[in-house]
Amino acid sequence: MIFGTWTGVARILSTGAVAYLSLVRVLRIPGKRRLLELKAFDLAVTVALGSVLVTVILSRSVPRVDGIAALALLIALQFIIAWMSVRVGYFGDLDKSEPRVVFSKGACTRGERRRQILTEDEILAAFRSSGHGRKQTVDAVILETNG
Repeated sequence: MIFGTWTGVARILSTGAVAYLSLVRVLRIPGKRRLLELKAFDLAVTVALGSVLVTVILSRSVPRVDGIAALALLIALQFIIAWMSVRVGYFGDLDKSEPRVVFSKGACTRGERRRQILTEDEILAAFRSSGHGRKQTVDAVILETNG
């Protein structure tokens, strides 16, 4: 089927606009810091938000208010976990990683490179993107916590 009805198209457009504006509004509640750096949990929530948004827009069986409540719930849970990770020491370690040295003294650190699932070509690409053409001009490459 290529075309259903104009009513279906109008419902998708109106629901999409309402759901999108609600999502943007709800995303502003936790503050700007949450939008600066995506961690693994943030990425998972982002994917879940996208899934909920598409379901709300395309599924006739999901009321708009239910969809907006689901979006708000995901954002609230993300905010609570971020709040807890700042205030409760061990809680912050759940989604935290440490910087790793993947290149040092003219050579790749093989064990760490393998643990981080990096190829030597990817490390060489990092050299080039930072303006270094040769390994000898680089003291170290550190894989930061944000990748």
